[in-house]
Amino acid sequence: MSGVDSLRARIEALREAPAPPADQVRAAVSELLEALEHGSARAAECVDGRWIAHGWVKSGILLGFRFGKNVPYATAGPLHFRDRDTFPTWDPGSTDRDVRIVPGGSSVRRGAYLGAGVVLMPPCFVNVGAWVGDGTMIDSHALVGSCAQIGRRVHLSAAAQVGGVLEPIGALPVIVEDDVFVGGGCGIYEGTRVGTRAVLAAGVVLTRSVPLYDLVRGEEIRADGGGPLVVPEGAVVVPGSRPASGEFAARRGIHLHAPVIVKYRDASTSAAAALEGALR
Repeated sequence: MSGVDSLRARIEALREAPAPPADQVRAAVSELLEALEHGSARAAECVDGRWIAHGWVKSGILLGFRFGKNVPYATAGPLHFRDRDTFPTWDPGSTDRDVRIVPGGSSVRRGAYLGAGVVLMPPCFVNVGAWVGDGTMIDSHALVGSCAQIGRRVHLSAAAQVGGVLEPIGALPVIVEDDVFVGGGCGIYEGTRVGTRAVLAAGVVLTRSVPLYDLVRGEEIRADGGGPLVVPEGAVVVPGSRPASGEFAARRGIHLHAPVIVKYRDASTSAAAALEGALR
């Protein structure tokens, strides 16, 4: 049995135990956080083209919250922290990957993975269980929520919000695949998956409950059953609106938010050029 398989078995046993020993829980949680930071464990991963969630990872994180104690942390300049002692901030010195965390108030929780060349602009926040691929930029006031999976060479612009998920255990987190551009003030929630090389214009909000309208292919894209909303590969998405139903709404000209695909990137089109063309 591999080290990760052994850790999984221990966490699952501790989760099922009516009164697990605190010292064993804390040891398993610490080992899990280290595995997440080194990339040997992930909250979700793509296997043969299909994304799957690893519920045992979320179980371990939840155990950490359950058995952790609130303690004050050493101050960093004018900043003060008080949080679970099982989830201190991540130490960039614990890895030889070339990560930049620019001074100014950003915070990365233990148990997050930051790939080589990742840049964090202040202030931003990366939560436990998140995975951020090589060369990704996380801009000011951006959030990478718990267990969110962010691909390589992604740009999360200022104030972009990527939601997190710990429960239900089997739910997929938000997934942003490689080479995606996420514009300022975007919100991606409820396990939405954004396909490779997609472009989200500023202000786009994506959730399972709101359909995505593809003007290029003449399709309405919805979350399938309990699955996520999936933004197709290379799609260029802009904020739009649709008329609200009913006579009352019609009389008052009320419209509802509706994200809209207006074009698709080709192999030679940069994200900036795709956005410029789409918004003209």
